Amino acid sequence: MQTILITGTSSGYGLETARHFLAKGWTVIATMRGPNADVLPSSENLRILPLDVTSEESIAVAVEAAGPIDVLVNNAGIGVVGAFEATPLSHIRKVFDTNTFGVMAMCQAVIPRMRARRSGVIVNVTSSVTLAAMPLAAAYTASKQAIEGFTGSLAHELGPFDIRVKLVEPGYAPTTRFARNTTLRVEDLIPSAYAAFAAPIFETYANPALTTKETDVADAVWAAVNDPSGQLHFPGGADAVALHQARFGRGSTALDPAAG
Repeated sequence: MQTILITGTSSGYGLETARHFLAKGWTVIATMRGPNADVLPSSENLRILPLDVTSEESIAVAVEAAGPIDVLVNNAGIGVVGAFEATPLSHIRKVFDTNTFGVMAMCQAVIPRMRARRSGVIVNVTSSVTLAAMPLAAAYTASKQAIEGFTGSLAHELGPFDIRVKLVEPGYAPTTRFARNTTLRVEDLIPSAYAAFAAPIFETYANPALTTKETDVADAVWAAVNDPSGQLHFPGGADAVALHQARFGRGSTALDPAAG
């Protein structure tokens, strides 16, 4: 039985991914900042561990408690939507601490163990904002674009040790809670000078046709974990798939930096 450790499983994509792998018979180590067993189905194959990916101490304790794992899914993240000029740098640093440095720290913690075993998969969950430039998401995009480049390079670096590294790029999903993991309100980040510009953008975001479901992302993670090829990018949700095809073309694969 294989073991997967998933960060940020209290809600959204992480929660659904944990459910998906449990249903497939995997041992799941679900981690979150404030563990709450009630959000996941009772199972002898489930362990819940506290984890704050912005704390090196918390990471070390969780990884030691987890023991050998076959797969790491870096899903924990926070968002920010609004005009860049109105977004406090203090909050941008928090976004990078979780979305960028948190991912890197988790990778650094598990790689030595995977390398010693010459086996493992790392899946980094980013966003469709990395596939096409989107307004009012500059800081968030930057935090996720950093992980796109990081993951592509890491895939080359760890390949000789039989460790596969993948990207999952979810589409737009206003139902997820990642953007609510902040004390900042969207309306506070839209100065009056941006109001006319922002209004039609938020109307577009409200279109239910653009909504990526949590199950779409769980399916993408499953595909990435079980893919033996060099395919790097796995879009999740119809809108992300469309953006991926527009950028890379159909059937693109690979560790080729120009391909998906």
